[in-house]
Amino acid sequence: MTAYGGRVRQQPATAYAVVVPTLGRPSLSVCLRALADSTGTWPVRVVIVDDRTEADGAPLPVRIPPRLRSLTTVVPGRARGPAAARNTGWRAAGPVPWIVFLDDDVVPGPDWGDRLVRDLAAATYRTAGVAARIAVPLPADRRPTDWERNTAGLATARWITADMAYRREALEAVGGFDERFRRAFREDADLALRVLAAGWTLGSGSRTTAHPVRPADRWISVRLQAGNADDVLMNRRHGRDWWLRADAPRGRLPRHVVVSAAMAAAVTCAVLGRRGAAGSCAGAWLAGTAEFAWARIAPGPRTLDEVVSMALTSVLIPPAATWHWLRGHIRHRRTLPWGPHESGPPPRPPRRPVQERVQS
Repeated sequence: MTAYGGRVRQQPATAYAVVVPTLGRPSLSVCLRALADSTGTWPVRVVIVDDRTEADGAPLPVRIPPRLRSLTTVVPGRARGPAAARNTGWRAAGPVPWIVFLDDDVVPGPDWGDRLVRDLAAATYRTAGVAARIAVPLPADRRPTDWERNTAGLATARWITADMAYRREALEAVGGFDERFRRAFREDADLALRVLAAGWTLGSGSRTTAHPVRPADRWISVRLQAGNADDVLMNRRHGRDWWLRADAPRGRLPRHVVVSAAMAAAVTCAVLGRRGAAGSCAGAWLAGTAEFAWARIAPGPRTLDEVVSMALTSVLIPPAATWHWLRGHIRHRRTLPWGPHESGPPPRPPRRPVQERVQS
C-alpha cells in the first residue's frame, strides 16, 4: 500500500522493486543507466546493497541516473557475500509483490521494463519466480578464452540471480537465500530447489539482459575452485541428485580427485624410496594434467598467453578443487538435509485478483 494525500493506493500485482548487491564496481553505473533507459513500468524502489568489506565511510562510487534518484536507496551490507546482501536488500525493499534481483555487472535490455511486467503478469499464483534470458557477448573475431567460455555458461544456467524476479511471498516462505553460501555460486540453485520443494513453480520470461565478460587475471580459474565446498553443502541439503534437478553441469571433480591422488602418491613413493611406483604415479599425474590442459586449450584462441595460463592453472586446479572439496566435507559435516518444516505452507490461490485501486 502507498499513501497519496490521505488516500491509500494498493499496488498492482506486477509492482516490483529492484535489488542490486554491489562491491562498488564501475559496472554498477552502467547497469543503473540501462535500467533507467529501459521502457516500461518503473520499479517501486531500487535498493542498492553496499557490500564492500572496507568502505571506511566512503560513499559508494556510483552515478545514479536522475530518473532513478527518487526511487533509489543505498543500504549497508554485512560483507558476507551476495546471498546475505540480497537478503538485506529484499527485506529493505518494503511490501512490494515482486523482488527483481540484478547483479551489478549486467545490462538490462532497452525494453526490459515492458517485458518484465509482461513476465510478471503472466505468472500464476503458484509461480514463485520468473527468470530472464541472459546473453553473454563474446568476441566475433576469435575463439573465446577459457574465462569467456566460463562466463558464457551463465546464458544456459537455470534460475540465475543475475536477473531473477521472485515473489516476495515465496522468499518469506522459505526464508530467503541461505547465507552459508558466501560466494556467487550455487546460492541461486539452492533457493530455487527450496522454493520448488515448498510447492511453488518457477518460470522463464521474455526479457533479455546482457552479462558482459568482466576482466579477470590469470588465476581466476584457480580461485573459482572454492565453489567445490559449496557443492558439498548442496549435497548435504538437497541430496546427491540435485545436479539433475537443477540442470547443473557436474564438472570434473572426480577426475581432479584422481589426478591429485596420483600426485600425492608420486610424492609419497618418492620419499619412501620406491622409485618405480613413484614414476608410475607421476606418469599418471602428468597424463591427467596434460589431458585437462588440452581440453581447455583446444577450444580457445591458443594464443601464447592463453596457452601459458591454461598450462599453469591446469597444474593447480586439481589439488585446489580437491582441497576445497575436503574442506567442505569438514565444514558441513553436521549440516542436515533440507525439509519442508523449514518453509511455510505452500501457496494458496488469492481470494480475488489484486488490482490497482484508490480507497478513501
